[in-house]
Amino acid sequence: MKRVTIASFNVKNLIGAEKEYYKFQIYTEEEHAWKEAWLADQIVTMDADLVGFQEIFEEKALRDVIAEADEIGEESNEAVIPDRSKRYRKKAIFRKLSYTGYRDAALAFAPNLNDGEAGSRRPGVAILSRFGFDGTPEIIQDLDEPLEIPFQDMGGGDGGYFRISRLSRPILKARVPMGKEVVTVFNCHLKSKLGEFVTPEGAEFAPEVDLAKYDPVGRALGAARAAMRRMAEAWILRRAIVEELHAGRPVIVMGDFNDSEHAVSSEIIAGEKPFKNYSWMLRHNAKASNDRYSRDENEHIQEALGSVRLHSAEKLFVKKSMRDMIFTSAFGGVYESIDQIYLSRHFVPEAGGTMGEMEYFSVLNDHLTDGAHAEAPYNKLASDHGQIMVHLALKDKGEGDKR
Repeated sequence: MKRVTIASFNVKNLIGAEKEYYKFQIYTEEEHAWKEAWLADQIVTMDADLVGFQEIFEEKALRDVIAEADEIGEESNEAVIPDRSKRYRKKAIFRKLSYTGYRDAALAFAPNLNDGEAGSRRPGVAILSRFGFDGTPEIIQDLDEPLEIPFQDMGGGDGGYFRISRLSRPILKARVPMGKEVVTVFNCHLKSKLGEFVTPEGAEFAPEVDLAKYDPVGRALGAARAAMRRMAEAWILRRAIVEELHAGRPVIVMGDFNDSEHAVSSEIIAGEKPFKNYSWMLRHNAKASNDRYSRDENEHIQEALGSVRLHSAEKLFVKKSMRDMIFTSAFGGVYESIDQIYLSRHFVPEAGGTMGEMEYFSVLNDHLTDGAHAEAPYNKLASDHGQIMVHLALKDKGEGDKR
């Protein structure tokens, strides 16, 4: 079996020194050097084969972090990799101590089409792969056709519609050779929960952002806009996922979902969870109380849903290990997982997986503090997200293949 590690890492506003990314927010040379070193240390600790990064303003800044990670890792290798001058030449020790590096890895960067001038920057995403890419990675952000979601008014009339023509941040889609297969990997950063407010024509700013004149109703509408945009973006991602699954390709989805796995947006991405049995359910066109789906139809429905459903790596791990203390975000006293890695059933044996299975799930979150306690100061230079990593064991070609 081949073992592969997949990670998701929201780095929190990675940009070069002395560059204003958001209004009045900038890293001094010293702050940038500290942040770069901290990020490099995290990458060395993970030592993942494939990493999806979020909140990347500049590709060069990320390449500099990766280069520093390689320097740190290679220095460590010189000190700890067993050789004839050292007496601990055991394979188990070697696996734990060695760092592989990224000097021959491929990096794909998706800049944000909404990126602006200094003080109004918008971050993109990236994928780092030791396996390279099969073909050129694709960016999903500007939609060829705007997405229009119609609503039916409860009174039976025209309920209007919600429309978007561009995502708030790009989705990066890459096909990655992995073991004996090519896996489609999606890296995303969906719209945050921060309210989205409309600036009136001729005004300097939206009235809802003036907290001295707090508008609770307007603020609530801003949160509703953000939620609708996030769910629409989740649907765009879901459409692309299903297209790959219908083409017979294994899929891994990672990124900052800005929602927990039980949120509607996450459920949209994962796909509908099937009932245990549809043969007790009334048919869609039932003409009588006993007009229900047949057992054969139940099996067909189960397969239709199961074949395109994704599985939360975190949830699989919790089920396997009986743990429930995983979190990737801490804010205002709320600890939750908003960073996710989802796997198609190809990696889930109990769902008919053919590629292998997840052996372990790691989260690096000891650096997270929410500022709610005086003894837990918030470090603005470190990431405000935990890093998550999936450890996969891939089968050899043909082993257990039932497709």
